Amino acid sequence: MTDAEVLRSFYSPQLFRAQGHALIEQLAEYLEKVIPSEGTPALPVLPPRAASEVLADWSAHLSGEPIVEREPGEPAGLERLRTLVARLLSDSNHLHHPRYVGHQATPPLPLAALCEMIAALLNNDMAIFELGPAATAIERALLRLLSRKLGLAASSDGVLTSGGSLGNLTALLTARQQVATDGLPLAVLASEQVHYSVVRAAHLMGLGAEGIVPVPVDADHRLRVSALPDALREAARRGRRPFCVAATAGTTVTGAFDPLPEIAAFCAQNALWLHVDAAHGGAAAFSERYRPLLGGIELADSVVCDGHKLLLMPAPLTALLFRDGRHSFTTFKQDAAYLLEKDSSADPWLDVAARTVECTKQMMGLKLYICLSCYGPRIFDEHVTRTFDLTRRFAQLLRTSQDFEVPVMPSANILCFRYRPAWAGDLDALQESVRRKILASGEFYLVKAPLGGETYLRITVSNPLTTEADLSALVAAIRKAAAPDESSGSPQQEAGAELLRAPGRRS
Repeated sequence: MTDAEVLRSFYSPQLFRAQGHALIEQLAEYLEKVIPSEGTPALPVLPPRAASEVLADWSAHLSGEPIVEREPGEPAGLERLRTLVARLLSDSNHLHHPRYVGHQATPPLPLAALCEMIAALLNNDMAIFELGPAATAIERALLRLLSRKLGLAASSDGVLTSGGSLGNLTALLTARQQVATDGLPLAVLASEQVHYSVVRAAHLMGLGAEGIVPVPVDADHRLRVSALPDALREAARRGRRPFCVAATAGTTVTGAFDPLPEIAAFCAQNALWLHVDAAHGGAAAFSERYRPLLGGIELADSVVCDGHKLLLMPAPLTALLFRDGRHSFTTFKQDAAYLLEKDSSADPWLDVAARTVECTKQMMGLKLYICLSCYGPRIFDEHVTRTFDLTRRFAQLLRTSQDFEVPVMPSANILCFRYRPAWAGDLDALQESVRRKILASGEFYLVKAPLGGETYLRITVSNPLTTEADLSALVAAIRKAAAPDESSGSPQQEAGAELLRAPGRRS
C-alpha cells in the first residue's frame, strides 16, 4: 500500500471496531482485577517501580520504527496496542482500588470514561456555536442545572473550564474588573487554608507576594470571620486596595467549609467580591443530608465546583458560575472578527471562547450530562452522603483509640490524623516513615499534610467501593509499619482489625 492508503486504513471502521473491542475487553479485565466481586483486589494500589525505571521503559517504546504491518490474523498494530495498554495499567495508580485513599481524585464512572471517548472521536471545538453545536448546548444545560443545585439566582451564568485552577483565575480576573482601583495595587483576602491555585492566580495577575493577605482560621480550620477587619487593615498597611475575599467550601487539607453567610455579610458591608472555591465541597449540593454545609453559597459572586472531585467524573471538569450572569461575558471581551462576530442580535452564550481563557476546549460537559441523564442525580446524592458518613465514622473510631490523634472532626470526606503510640519519640518522623513503608508495600495510597506546624497522615475517601473493612485494614497497616520490630507486625495487625469492632477508650 502507498503511504496515503496506509493512513486512510487507520480510519477504517473495521479497524476501529477491532481496536475498540480489544481495548474495552482489556479495561474490563482490569476492572475485574481492581474491583473483584469478592475477595482482595489482585493489583496493588500503586506501582512499586522507581521513577527512573518507569521513564526508561516508556522512552524505549518510542525508540523503534512504527509498526504498521499486521500480526497474523489481526488488524494493524493490535498486539502492540495490547502491550502498551498492559504496561500503562501496570505503571499507573489504581483509583478504582478500594484502598486508594490518597489525593482528591475520584474513580470515574466507566460510563463517563466511555463518554470521553465519544467526545475525543467527535473532537468538536467549542470556541463558537457553529464549531460545537451539541457541545455548547450541553454545557449550557448542565450549567443551569448546577446553578439550581447550588441555589444561585435564575440570572446566574457561567462556563466550564479545564480545572479549578483556571476557574479560580477567571473568577479573580472578573472580580478585578468590577473594582475601581483608585490607583492602588490590589489585594485578595484569603484564608490561611486557601488552595494554592488562588495564590498562584494572584501572582499571574501581577499582584505579587503582597497581593494575598492571609486570614487566620479557627479551631476547625475555617476562615475566622472576626479576623477579616484586621485583614482589611493589614491590606491598607501594605498600601493595597482589597477587592475580593476568597473563601473555601471544602479545603484541601481538612475539608473544612468556611462560614459563608457571615463572610458574605462582611463582603456586602465592605463592597468586596466574594469568591467561593467549592472545587471539592460543591458536590455536597447533590446530598440532601450535607447540602446545609453550603449554606450561604448562593450569596457568592462567583463559585467554582469540580466534577472530577466528588461527582465521579474523569478530570478535568470544572464549573465556574457567576451569581450575576452578566459577569460571565465581560472578562475576556475583545475583538476577534475572524472568529467572534459582532452580532448584537445573537445570544451571547453561543460563543464560549468569548468567556474563557480557552479557545480550543474539550466537550467536557458531555460525560456529566450523559451520566446525569442515564443514572439521575440520586447516584451522586448516595455517593457524597456515603463517603462523608464513612469518613466521619472512621474519625470517631480513631478518636476512641488510645494510639491515634484526630485534630479536627471531618466535615466532608477528608480526614487528618496521627499515629502516636506511647513509645514514639519524633511523631513527625514517625508519620513520614509509616507512609513511606505503606506506599512501598502498595497496599494503600495515603498522603501527608502539614497542620499547625506538624505532620499528619491524610486520607480522602472518594471511592464508593471503599468500606469500613478497608479502613480497618489501614489502621492495621499503620500499626504494622510503625512497629519498632518488624516481626511484631502480626499482633499489631490483629489489633488494627479489631478497631472497628471493639475500640478502646481514649482519655
